[in-house]
Amino acid sequence: MSHRTKVWIALGTVYLIWGSTYLGIKLAGETIPPMFAVGTRFVAAGLLMALFTVWRRGGGVFRLSRAAVGSCILIGALLPGANAILFVAERHVPTGLAALIIGAVPLWIVLMRTLTGDRPPRVALLAVVVGFCGLAILVRPSGGAPLWALLLCVCSSVMWATGSFLSGRLPLPEDVFAATSLEMLAGGAILLPIGLATTSPHPADFSARSIVGWIYLVTFGSLVGYTAYVWLLDNAPLGTVATYAYVNPVVAIALGAIVLGESLTWSIVVGAVLVLACVALVIRQEFPSRTSEPGLAEHAKPVPMTEGP
Repeated sequence: MSHRTKVWIALGTVYLIWGSTYLGIKLAGETIPPMFAVGTRFVAAGLLMALFTVWRRGGGVFRLSRAAVGSCILIGALLPGANAILFVAERHVPTGLAALIIGAVPLWIVLMRTLTGDRPPRVALLAVVVGFCGLAILVRPSGGAPLWALLLCVCSSVMWATGSFLSGRLPLPEDVFAATSLEMLAGGAILLPIGLATTSPHPADFSARSIVGWIYLVTFGSLVGYTAYVWLLDNAPLGTVATYAYVNPVVAIALGAIVLGESLTWSIVVGAVLVLACVALVIRQEFPSRTSEPGLAEHAKPVPMTEGP
C-alpha cells in the first residue's frame, strides 16, 4: 500500500469517525444522563488510552513535572467540559446544527490569537468576521431548537477553542498520547462526581442504542479517531490534516439526515455555507497545503476527545 493511500485512509477515518461522534452523542444522551455519560466516557477512554500508551511507549512517559500535570488538568477541564455541555445541548439541537456551531472553533482560535497580540493574515480576520455572521444566522431558534440550547453549543465551541488555544502554549507532556489520556482522565474525574450527584442513573433504563452510542464514543471516537489523527500529523501536510474542521460538520449533517431524519432549513444552509467557507479559508491561510513545519501543529490540534471537536 502506497503512502498516499495510507494518508487517505487515515484522513477518511478521521472524517467519518469524528463527523459521526455527534450522532453518537445524540444516541447516548437519549437515555443516559448527559453528565454521567460524558464522565464515564472520558474515564473509560482515558484508562484505555493510558494502557495503550504504556504498552507502546512504556510507563516512563508518565513521569511528568507538576507543571505538565497541572496543564493536563486545566485542558481536561475545558475540553471534556465542552463535550459535557454539548451532550446537554444535543438533547434539544439537531446534530448537524450542533456540528456547524462547533465547526466554528478555528474562527474563535484566530480571534483569541488576535486578542493576545498575534497578527493573523488580514484575509483570515475578514473570514472570521464573515464566519461569525454565519454563526449568528445559525444561532437563531429554528426547527424546534430553543435559544438557550443553541447558546450552549456556542459556549461549548468557545471552551473547545480555549482548550485548543492553550494546549499549544502550556507545558504539556511531550508524548501526545500520554497528554491526551491524562486530559481525559482529569475531565472524567471532574465530571463523573457531578453526574452522580445531580442525577440518579439507572443502567436498567439505558436503551440499547444509547449504550451502543456510548461504546462507540469511547472506542472509535476517542481512541481510533485520535490515533489516526496523530499518525496524520506525522505523515501528511498540516493543511491536509486540518480539513477535518470543515468536513466533519458535513458528515454530521448527512448522518443526522439519514439516521435521525433531521431536516435542513434555508437559514441553516446559508449559515452553514458562510461558516464552512470561512473556516476553509482560515485553514488555507494558516496551513498552506504543502506546509509541514511542526511549529504550526499547535494551531492544528483538534479536540482529541473529539469531535473533534
